[in-house]
Amino acid sequence: MTIPTGTGQTVRPIWQRAALWIGGFVALLYGVEAVDSVAPANLDAAGVEPRTADGLWGVLFAPVLHDGWGHLTANTVPALVLGFLVLLSGIGRGVAATAIIWLVGGIGTWLIAGSGDTHIGASTLIFGWLTYLITRGIFNRSAGQIVLGGLVLFVYGGMLWGVLPSAPWISWQGHLFGAVGGILAAWMLSGDARRARRTTTAGPLR
Repeated sequence: MTIPTGTGQTVRPIWQRAALWIGGFVALLYGVEAVDSVAPANLDAAGVEPRTADGLWGVLFAPVLHDGWGHLTANTVPALVLGFLVLLSGIGRGVAATAIIWLVGGIGTWLIAGSGDTHIGASTLIFGWLTYLITRGIFNRSAGQIVLGGLVLFVYGGMLWGVLPSAPWISWQGHLFGAVGGILAAWMLSGDARRARRTTTAGPLR
């Protein structure tokens, strides 16, 4: 159903808007990969190259680049599921969380990853969305969000091993700092809830 706004327009329910946003983002990923597969230039070279000036631009571009269709398809389902759940609590909040994860994941990778490598892929966002969903209920002290976080941990928690060093072609640094970004986003975006708890605990000023 749609909700009347009183201005002659209607607002889609949040689950529809969340689905459209994450669906559009994943469609963008496929569009970029399609261009990369036919373009004479190698778009993947625009990823994060640690501690190089040009490689710093990769912080902006790396999450939309993939090393072939297999890499992209492996990221598609978790991106759709976790991205949808993040956006489900509000489009603005979900976009803000994603922006924090995007920057922390990229900058962290640029700072500590090995020289001479190029880091790409939406897995930085996926790991960030995962830890965001797991931890936000703790910071907000929301029973519903804690339950959802527990379910997400049950289904996708095994992915967290990916923050540890593994195969040389896997950007564990991107996974690690994406996960750190997710926790940071959960903490930063819970500020209103934490301030409200402090006010309630302190009581009214006299």
